[in-house]
Amino acid sequence: MATNLEYRKQVLWCRSGEKRIYGVAILPAAQGVYPLIVFSHELGNSHRAGFAYAKRLAAAGYAVYTFDFCGGTAAAGRSDGKTTEMTVSTEADDLTAVLAAARTWEFADPARIVLMGGSQGGVVSALVALCKPDDVAGLILLYPAFSAPDHMRRLFSAPDEIPAEFEMFGGWMRLGRDYALELWDRDFYADLAGCGKKVLLLHGDADETVPLRYSQRAAAVLPHCEFHVIPGGGHVFSGPPLETAAALILSWLKALF
Repeated sequence: MATNLEYRKQVLWCRSGEKRIYGVAILPAAQGVYPLIVFSHELGNSHRAGFAYAKRLAAAGYAVYTFDFCGGTAAAGRSDGKTTEMTVSTEADDLTAVLAAARTWEFADPARIVLMGGSQGGVVSALVALCKPDDVAGLILLYPAFSAPDHMRRLFSAPDEIPAEFEMFGGWMRLGRDYALELWDRDFYADLAGCGKKVLLLHGDADETVPLRYSQRAAAVLPHCEFHVIPGGGHVFSGPPLETAAALILSWLKALF
C-alpha cells in the first residue's frame, strides 16, 4: 500500500463470474469508514481515468474505487477478458460484481455508495443504479454515451450487416458483433425515466464524441437531475474543465450526504 499526505492506495481484485477484475482504491490518509465512489471508465480507457478525481475526493474524505472493465480497455487493462467479448451488458455485470464486493469492504459505508462513470462507463453506471437502487445512494454521469445506439446505426445500415468483429477509434480497438447488436434497438431514455436516484450530470460544450444534446435530453428525462454544461469541456475533462467538474462533484456530494 503506497501512501502520501492526502491519500492511500490499495489494490483490490473482484470477480465477475469466472473473470477477475482489477481495481485500485484511493482512500483518505486516516483509517476509517467513508462514503465510497465507484468510478467506471470510458470505452477503451482504464482504471487510471479515475485517478484525477479520486485524489481530489480522497483529500475531501471520500473513498474511491476505480477499476478495469473486463475487455473494456484497448491497452494495458489488467482485468480478464477480450475487447471482442465485451458489451454494455457485460460491463454492467462487472460493475454489479464490484458493487457487491464494495459493500463488504471495511473502509466503505454500504449506505453511502455513489456510482460515477464517464462516457460508456456513465451508461453502465446508470443501468446498474436502475437495477440495484437499494445499493446505490446517487449517480454521477460524465458525458455519458447515450449516443451509442445512434452511433452503431451510423456504422452499419442493418443488424445483419454487422460483422463478427469491427474496429473503433481509428482501428486501435476491436469490438465484437454482440456489442453493436445489443445496442441496435436500445432506448436508454426510456430506462432513465425510471431512475429514482439523485443524479449529477456533467457534459462539456466542446465534446465532439458525444454531442451535448444527448445529455440535454437525459437531463429532461431524469426525475432528479442536476445538470451542468462545462465550458470548454471535451470528451474526457482535463485542465480547467476538470477543475470545474471536480468542484461541482464535491459540492453535490456534500449536499447528498
